[in-house]
Amino acid sequence: MSFSRLFKSVAAAALGAALFASAAEAKVYKVGVTQGPHEQVTEAVKAQLAKQGIEIEVIGFSDYVLPNQALNDGDLDINSFQHQPYLDNQIKDRKYDIVSVGKTIVLPMGIYSNKIKSLNDFKKGDTIGLPNDPTNGGRALLLLQTAGLIKVDPKAGLRAGPADVIDNPKGLKFVELDAAQLPRAIPDLVGAAVNTNYAIQAGLVPTRDALLVEDANSPYANVVAVKSANKDADWVKAFVAAYHSEATRQFILDTFKGSIVPAF
Repeated sequence: MSFSRLFKSVAAAALGAALFASAAEAKVYKVGVTQGPHEQVTEAVKAQLAKQGIEIEVIGFSDYVLPNQALNDGDLDINSFQHQPYLDNQIKDRKYDIVSVGKTIVLPMGIYSNKIKSLNDFKKGDTIGLPNDPTNGGRALLLLQTAGLIKVDPKAGLRAGPADVIDNPKGLKFVELDAAQLPRAIPDLVGAAVNTNYAIQAGLVPTRDALLVEDANSPYANVVAVKSANKDADWVKAFVAAYHSEATRQFILDTFKGSIVPAF
């Protein structure tokens, strides 16, 4: 082979390698979120990352189950929708190989009602709707406990269920429903414990419409999660840094007016 042909061959190979590297760097990272606040904040993060040449695709889900399954299966690269106790429970029950890499926001759970104006108006035997997943159901019961309506067995921890209620002076009844269905069930119940992302989708304003809302000291800060193998990847670090930026903090404060608060 002549030197000229050899040079062209090497140059072509180098160009191909460069194009391959460029294609790899141009990967679009898929981020799973629940529709509503998580989606809105992640879109703001997306705009920041675009300026750094990092492209993400925001994929919305309507429930809490699929985003972790999709992440574990490799259909997502990252997700941002859940609090740490929920993630811990999913890992324990489903053996997912995923980890949290940073805190995001606190979406305070609230108690809502169309039938009463105060927690003191609950009557004997009234029915309250709870999320049917263990961590959010326990979260709702602990919120009712802070209002003095019930007492929960401390041994149950954050995974308390209706069976762990050890004192219930008003004989309140609990109906467990999918978290996303609870806003629509409010007219059929005396009260319902609703996660803020679903409350906002239903047109409810936690600071205005809830009878009781968790405070900012809630242990249920939401997190960013990735597969364990990616926890130290540069693009993951870039995503978390953009989320934790002052621009994102200000976006949260300006957009949600205190209904949702930064956890970073």
